[in-house]
Amino acid sequence: MFKKFLLAALGAIAVNVATAQVSNMPPQVQARLAEVGPVWGKDILGNIAKTLEVYTPILRESSKAGISVSRDLAYGPDARHKADIYQPEGKAGMPVVVFIHGGAYVRGERDISPEVYGNVATYFARQGFLGVNATYRLAPAAQWPGAAEDVGALVKWLRANAARFGGDPNRIFLIGHSAGATHIATYAYMKAMQPADGAGIAGMVLMSGRYQFDPSPDDPNLKNFQAYFGTDAAQYPIRSPINHVKTAALIPTYVVISEYDNPDLDTQGALLFSALCARDRVCPRFTRMERHNHLSMVFQFNTADDALGREILEFMRRGR
Repeated sequence: MFKKFLLAALGAIAVNVATAQVSNMPPQVQARLAEVGPVWGKDILGNIAKTLEVYTPILRESSKAGISVSRDLAYGPDARHKADIYQPEGKAGMPVVVFIHGGAYVRGERDISPEVYGNVATYFARQGFLGVNATYRLAPAAQWPGAAEDVGALVKWLRANAARFGGDPNRIFLIGHSAGATHIATYAYMKAMQPADGAGIAGMVLMSGRYQFDPSPDDPNLKNFQAYFGTDAAQYPIRSPINHVKTAALIPTYVVISEYDNPDLDTQGALLFSALCARDRVCPRFTRMERHNHLSMVFQFNTADDALGREILEFMRRGR
């Protein structure tokens, strides 16, 4: 009897969580995500465009008041070593939130449109954080571990310069999406990527990244993956961030995946979650974003559908 009650209660909780997660999502967004979600992997670029189309007018109207933006700040010598800083007016000593975009290792910008990805840094700036969007070097011009090294260079630059924008250099949080999550995980879990005094970050949010490198032959991003990581599969295990978790410093981590993710990226997040649970004997924060796809999970920042944003704020506040 108790088991039956417990299962019913857990089912109700799951329904409530899913409902709460999308309760503030406009009907037209729900309809579009429901349309492209089940077929997301069959036309990733086309479905990205459809998702961007439905979010753009919402983000265009979202609040950006009280935020000043300093653009194209160089954190290194390469043309792609650039960051934009979103600064709330009249604030000092703010935690720093850095967003590292995706793009299948071969593409991606700080702004893929006038609204995205500035919406991420804007959201956190509106919550009293110093928001940062940054680019990094791309394949094939830059191969492994170039982009992870760029994450380290950006952290080093922020530790030296965040204070002049009102940021606290001792409280830097990294948020990575897709390839960006892979690059952050590589930097955070592989000590060889870091300076002698450690990674220099207070925590990280890893959204739908790849952490164990065993790509399927029918992976739609296989050629892009090989452009960055190479074609020698014998190198993949040592280059996989998940294989360095056991010896890595204990950096607070929040793992996020979406229901309609790019092929295999939801399971990659689950594998990393499991590895962290096994290492720490306690599991990190984890969210599967119901009814969201691989891009809507980022496009929703700075909209009324802010369930994930609130979870991240709580993660940064508590450090777990």
